[in-house]
Amino acid sequence: MASILLTAPMQGWATPIDEVPDAVFSERMLGDGVAIDPTGDCLYAPCAGTVLTLLPSGHAITLATPEGAEILIHIGLDTVALDGRGFSPCVAVGDTVERGAPLIRFDLDLLVREARAVVTPIVIVNPDRFSIVHAVSSELVAVGDPLMTLEPSDAVARRDTTQDGTTHARTVVVPLPHGIHARPAARLAATAKRFDADVALASGDKTANVRSPIALLALAIRHNETIIVTAAGADASAALAAICDLIESGMDEPAEAPVRAPTVAPSPARPAVDGALTGVTAAPGVAIGRARWFRPADIVVPEHGEGIAVEEARFDAAVTTLSTRFAERARTATGPERAIVEAHAAMLDDPMLHETTRSGIARGESAGHAWRGAIRPQADALRTSTDPRLAERADDMLDLERQLLALIAGVETTPLSFPPDTILLADDLLPSHVLSLDRENIVGFCVERGGPTSHVAILAATMGLPALVAIGSQLNTVADDTPVILDASEGLLRIDPDADTLVATQVRIVQAQVRRTEALARAGEPCRMADGTRIEAFANLGTLGDAHLAVENGAEGSGLLRTEFLFLERDAAPTVAEQTADYQAIADALDGRPLIVRLLDIGGDKPAPYLPMAPEENPALGLRGIRVGLAHPQILEDQVRAILSVKPAGQCRIMVPMIASLDELRAVRAVVDRVAADIGIGDRVPVGVMIETPAAAVTADLIAAEADFLSVGTNDLTQYTLAMDRGNAAVASGIDGLHPAVLRLIAQTCNGGAVHGRWTGVCGGLASDPLAVPILIGLGVSELSSAPALVPEIKALVATLTMEACRAHATAALRCGSAADVRSLAREFTA
Repeated sequence: MASILLTAPMQGWATPIDEVPDAVFSERMLGDGVAIDPTGDCLYAPCAGTVLTLLPSGHAITLATPEGAEILIHIGLDTVALDGRGFSPCVAVGDTVERGAPLIRFDLDLLVREARAVVTPIVIVNPDRFSIVHAVSSELVAVGDPLMTLEPSDAVARRDTTQDGTTHARTVVVPLPHGIHARPAARLAATAKRFDADVALASGDKTANVRSPIALLALAIRHNETIIVTAAGADASAALAAICDLIESGMDEPAEAPVRAPTVAPSPARPAVDGALTGVTAAPGVAIGRARWFRPADIVVPEHGEGIAVEEARFDAAVTTLSTRFAERARTATGPERAIVEAHAAMLDDPMLHETTRSGIARGESAGHAWRGAIRPQADALRTSTDPRLAERADDMLDLERQLLALIAGVETTPLSFPPDTILLADDLLPSHVLSLDRENIVGFCVERGGPTSHVAILAATMGLPALVAIGSQLNTVADDTPVILDASEGLLRIDPDADTLVATQVRIVQAQVRRTEALARAGEPCRMADGTRIEAFANLGTLGDAHLAVENGAEGSGLLRTEFLFLERDAAPTVAEQTADYQAIADALDGRPLIVRLLDIGGDKPAPYLPMAPEENPALGLRGIRVGLAHPQILEDQVRAILSVKPAGQCRIMVPMIASLDELRAVRAVVDRVAADIGIGDRVPVGVMIETPAAAVTADLIAAEADFLSVGTNDLTQYTLAMDRGNAAVASGIDGLHPAVLRLIAQTCNGGAVHGRWTGVCGGLASDPLAVPILIGLGVSELSSAPALVPEIKALVATLTMEACRAHATAALRCGSAADVRSLAREFTA
């Protein structure tokens, strides 16, 4: 391959990269290069190439040459804080440019006044493939003058051998629904630190040390991307296996809500709807209050320190204090909050951040200035990711930056306290801000930026706090103390509503509260329709806590116990005794109510590390559900034995997931009958199936001849019917279980079951949707298994219905042309 000439992209004074006053560049963390202190006002292409990235703020761009060299040009230092002011891009991502083409015009006077520095690094960000063999520095250059010459590097070849001549390597296809973001990166780093080995992960031409979650995040690895993991050292083989197995397990990462808006700063103005500002729902709900702004003051840190020993002591003390706080919070936190705290703790322990900070302190910087210089560029780089979910995780780094700076500077953080009925407005919020909200007085929040899958959004949903994100710059037009209505369910913020709108919303909120109170008061009554028809109101369970909540909310049993919680997040399969103890505890909590236990449903997006599964091009169509159990018969037999060991006998029923053929059901029935005979159970054990595939739905009459009951899993049935991956943000918004095609398959299932006198239930998401419930009942569903907290409302809704009206409604729904039409019809029915 021939050498590559890069010409000066701007006029000015060429400077060695070592002299750039920022450790990220001077220490070549992003790669080698030179810098130019500009005297002009336009950035030009230093070569022919393609625009790989262009930051939304317009201050940095990456080009790829035809040979594969990647050149990052970063105009000024800390210029991301200008939020685009002073920058006018002339190109867009994907554009092909010729040498000398204008890339970005900039206001040099503004940069000189407001930026930390205007020196502009030009960096080769894939130095493992290309080396600089000649560079101009310490002289004045004009646009188009020779600046650097690159040649292919042999670094890749050198990396293929270790000191003893052996490299352990393995290719992995990343199954994580949203790639390697903060939580998975933290877990991988923690795993790598258990071994005496250097483990690296390569994506394309970029590599990262697995011990550094920050470096892993910077790779922006996506779902289904192929990566190479290498290991060297005393524990290389074991470390490689542990890291690869953890990645291939999927780490039990949930398929988060589809991204509808990227995280950018600043957000463009969004159009108003009936005078209301529009945003993206982070957490549903309705609240009335007054808008009050939260604008956190920047933590000022001195550039120069008071001596290396003093600043290192300050840094170490702050890290120790924050680590202790994270550990204490992790002990009491649960669910998403705990995962977020643990991810922040892992980033705080990142060796790359520590080393960079200490290097800054050694150069005479203060601890705070060095810490900000270490972490801020990493956040900026992450925010430029083309994957919106990864870009949102930049907030986690900024949050960590702020928390540690507060400790270094001696600034105490206090809960965000505001007057009663506050709807908080902010340019953006960090996870720690949300965790410190005064829940007594703050009834919801709206932010200009942010995204629906950010940790802020996840926390808001967990807390039940109505929230909108990505509203855009129009949010700044809302003055403090303005009366507002936050209708997060509809994605609206109504500004200074009139009296009629306020009254209507207050009535709506009160009616919802009254309905909830009345539903709870009657939750213990049997679930019957207005005409007396019996409908079973069950609950979906995942843990013992869910079982207690289900009973408190009047559930008549469990239509789905997800047993995956026992099998994931561990190094070996649970024993029969461990499974029996957990199933028994849940059965005891249900106090005799029926418990339908779904056999292990892993594989695809939910693999277990101790079950070897080769990477699959399409895991949703591969080894998952009952196919895993049949492929690992001991796992299946142990689980069946544990379920049948629960007392009293007969309380538990077995449900088989992902059935596609009668042969699969027969194979499971044989195992159940054999184990039942082995432990002395004489009565027939009820075994039902989940209808999750179109194949099972259209052959429901055949399956029902041998199954004891049918239960529709509407989430998977919908994605398979519509050929839309519910984990793919590009199509996920089109996935709706009320699509007429899905409803017709549910109707066919109910009819097939009725041929043999089998009941059909629904344990998927539609059973928790009030608009869907009347249609499902009209189609023939006689058991609804919903989220435990929703059981009272489902029972109250059923009590208002008649079978005659539901059947007519369902018939009309089957004639609709789209899911939107069905939902419109359903709203009219329930109005």
